[in-house]
Amino acid sequence: MRALMLDFQPRRRSGPLGWSLLAAGVVLALTCVALGQHVSDQSSQQQGHLQTAQRVLTGDTGTKLSLTPAQIREQAQNLAEMRKVSQQLRRPWEHLFATLESMPRDNIALLTLTPDARKGQVRITAEARDLEAMLDFHRRLEASDELSDVSLLSHEIVANVPEHPVQFNLSATWEIGDANP
Repeated sequence: MRALMLDFQPRRRSGPLGWSLLAAGVVLALTCVALGQHVSDQSSQQQGHLQTAQRVLTGDTGTKLSLTPAQIREQAQNLAEMRKVSQQLRRPWEHLFATLESMPRDNIALLTLTPDARKGQVRITAEARDLEAMLDFHRRLEASDELSDVSLLSHEIVANVPEHPVQFNLSATWEIGDANP
């Protein structure tokens, strides 16, 4: 009798489909690694350009030089100017606008409002129904907590309109106590 050969795990044979899938996977992995390296190089290059641009904008030459007295004075002036701008931005603009809007203006129409935060002044251009309304508006502005030293800069009676309204310009000092550093 012949010996019995039992093969419970047959040999697997790789076909062309398996080898082609393996090759495609290897090519895909190598492509991803190459693209990742390229993106990393581009990022490093862009970072270098950014640092160069920042040095140019800030005037940093890479070496630490001592400043001359003239440069120190110029920097101090620039710093003082930046502080003034910062102070202007911290002024309570909404409160000024709310104050002007809350005033009764039955016979007054506000045309323009030009605040000058640096000088702490406000210029108001308005139109009144008559001279008495203009003077009353002037008195109410002077009595407000926000504005003081209200001055009439100019006025003109509009003759070509039947009601003869009065156009006028006022200047006032804008008093605030909470915007100072």
